[in-house]
Amino acid sequence: MTLKKFLVGIGSIALALTLAACGSSKSSNSDQQMANKQVLNLSTSDTISTLDNSAASESVSLTTLYATNEGLYRLGNHSKIENALATKTQVSKDGLTYTFNLRNNDKWSDGKPVTAQDFVYSWRRTADPKTAANYAYLFNGIKNFSAIQKGKMSPKELGIAAPSKDKLVVTLSRPVPYFKLLLAFPTFFPEQQSAVEKYGKSYGNNSQNVSNNGPFKATGWNGTNNTWSLKKNPNYWDKKHVHLSQIKYQVVKSPSTGLNLYNQNKLDVTPLTGTQVANYQKSKGFKKFEGGSMMYLQMNQKRNKALQNVKIRQALSQIVNKQALATKVLRDGSTAPKGFVSTNLTRNPKTKADFAMDAYVKSGVTYNASNAKKLWAQGLKETGQKKLTLTLLSDDTDQAKTTTQYLQDQFEKLPGLKVNIDNVPYKNRLARSSNGNFDLVVSMWGADFADPINFLSLQESNNPTNNGNWSNRQYDKLINASQTTDANNQQRRYEDLVNAEKVLMKDQGVIPLYQPSTTELWRPNVHGYVWNPAGMSRGLKSIYITK
Repeated sequence: MTLKKFLVGIGSIALALTLAACGSSKSSNSDQQMANKQVLNLSTSDTISTLDNSAASESVSLTTLYATNEGLYRLGNHSKIENALATKTQVSKDGLTYTFNLRNNDKWSDGKPVTAQDFVYSWRRTADPKTAANYAYLFNGIKNFSAIQKGKMSPKELGIAAPSKDKLVVTLSRPVPYFKLLLAFPTFFPEQQSAVEKYGKSYGNNSQNVSNNGPFKATGWNGTNNTWSLKKNPNYWDKKHVHLSQIKYQVVKSPSTGLNLYNQNKLDVTPLTGTQVANYQKSKGFKKFEGGSMMYLQMNQKRNKALQNVKIRQALSQIVNKQALATKVLRDGSTAPKGFVSTNLTRNPKTKADFAMDAYVKSGVTYNASNAKKLWAQGLKETGQKKLTLTLLSDDTDQAKTTTQYLQDQFEKLPGLKVNIDNVPYKNRLARSSNGNFDLVVSMWGADFADPINFLSLQESNNPTNNGNWSNRQYDKLINASQTTDANNQQRRYEDLVNAEKVLMKDQGVIPLYQPSTTELWRPNVHGYVWNPAGMSRGLKSIYITK
């Protein structure tokens, strides 16, 4: 799987919410009536960067596009696929051909109907290497995509066709078991060719130079300003189930400022960090959401040969008290990890057990100082060294600095180990990590879709995000089986991925550090939201406000 283009900065986890459909004019409590004013006040950490589906690659833009546009599906509870523009889907027995019947009552901003050809145009535009779409890699698996990206084929040869206005056919080059999950992502949404061509290079640069087909329309964004609105779209096919008349946004950089605005009734939702979590966790509007991301340590086996020794790697893991890091050091709602794949991401098709529990390897995440020191001594002896100096690379945020200071204190409990800390700006950390300029690096991954492969593929031998250069033939074989011979067998594929995670943890290919959580205060009279751990985790379609 190709490198994910958008990585979240350490210590800057975005709001992770989505909202469930609600077709009632009342809440589930019959005593609660809809408020007369259906206006929601939200904040973001930054402004929109673009409203172009093909160009968007950061959370603010993607969330806005998810609210102002729509594709074949939306995500419901627990990443459940719900029909949006698709009314019926047929999948061939070999998993290579998807045929979608589309609804015919959705319209663009100018009143023209949304058709299957709008999907064809959009996907070809995104797949075209000239577009340089940040999330084009999600098309990997669609027929001819790789050749198109390499310039060997025309975008017109992408495996997508529109036999009629309301029928779309997609052909894959290999089975993609999680393909439907991808189709709820804005990169796969339709685009109106006439609008893209009309605005040219200005398309998506402000709220005027776009064409929408979703629940809301963006207004008041000039390309750089820190306030804007989403207003109910009168052309949307399902407008009767959109209760909000307006969503007002403002950029709020500081969590303390956001909390003050919430307490002044100027915001309906605000994120909490650090000690705010402990102070407000018993409040009525407190909400905590877990899953979909992981903070972990990569160990550079290519640069430092001592890290090729499995006992050295296991000692570094077992000397760190991950429970204490999450609950006593960070104190922001984070939790100790069960493994590399986060909890609450996906479940066993048969037993419904959490993947993280099925794949749990205690030795891979446990704290055992005495055993760590024993492993360390054995590892040093096997490598012929008496002492070791390692540099620990991370971001320069307050949370990252707190984490690295804690890790340094823990690591240096191993006799003969000295750890130097190097906290640098986020972009510098990414560059140095990619270039292999580190011994140890604190990394983060947030899932693009709710499937373990989105985590586990990172550690394949040839994956560009495998900056620690860990390699294991059995692991690669299991990952490959999950995407080829077992791709169309749900249970066997699941077991391949469980076994791959176990190989990774037993060999300590990485060290999971903690699982971040999203913690927020919500106005108690705001209803209709559900949360998803991956992909488009924030949907605004069906929120409603009661009196």
